[in-house]
Amino acid sequence: MNLENKVVIIMGASSGIGAATAQLLAADHAKLVLAARRLDRLDEIKAANPNEAILAMRADVTKFDEVKAVIDTTIKQYGRVDVLYNNAGIMPTNPLIAGKRDEWQNMLQINIMGVLNGIAAVLPSMAARKSGHIITTDSVAGHVVTPDSAVYSGTKYAVRAIMDGLRQEQAENNIKTTIVSPGSTGTELFNSITDADQKQFAEDFFKNIHGLEPKQIAQAVEFAIGTEANMSVSEVIVRPTRQSL
Repeated sequence: MNLENKVVIIMGASSGIGAATAQLLAADHAKLVLAARRLDRLDEIKAANPNEAILAMRADVTKFDEVKAVIDTTIKQYGRVDVLYNNAGIMPTNPLIAGKRDEWQNMLQINIMGVLNGIAAVLPSMAARKSGHIITTDSVAGHVVTPDSAVYSGTKYAVRAIMDGLRQEQAENNIKTTIVSPGSTGTELFNSITDADQKQFAEDFFKNIHGLEPKQIAQAVEFAIGTEANMSVSEVIVRPTRQSL
């Protein structure tokens, strides 16, 4: 796919789905701005694609000023943002009775406020141009609740509500919205689980159902970006074939 006319920002681009999407869109010749807390990881992606237009920036999605700086730098460099991909997220699953309020707060800040910070930073410029595309990584956990995942699911249900509200509010401004909801995928998300039993369960589940690789989710993102102006892929769920939930 040729996306050389697209200016794409990927938040949470240092690993997993974000890094895989960066690699895939670089091969499509998109103009990329990659943001994450681990700048060294972003520099590695840039070095692996020396002939592509890639800008790497350190940013924490929980800090609005840092997110806005990414948007502002992109507009200064290219005059616009065609696509913002909100991909940063964590998944420290645990039962409610464990009372891990610090982990819950961190999920709320990254999974929900991170998305809202991205929207708040980029939406005014997109609305002014009456053009743009905002994509957010959700989860199958945003469609079904399972034991020990109540708070994580809550953050992902919230993302679905926010993104659908955005779709309705900005349809007249020709702004596309897309929610990508992966099933079990082999990323560093498992590393955010501090409960040893929960982490082992997630890793075993991934292996037993032949879980997806990040590139397979990136392909869904690529497809959504490549659609014609009058076509918006509002929501896509990508599960391993053997995942029933």
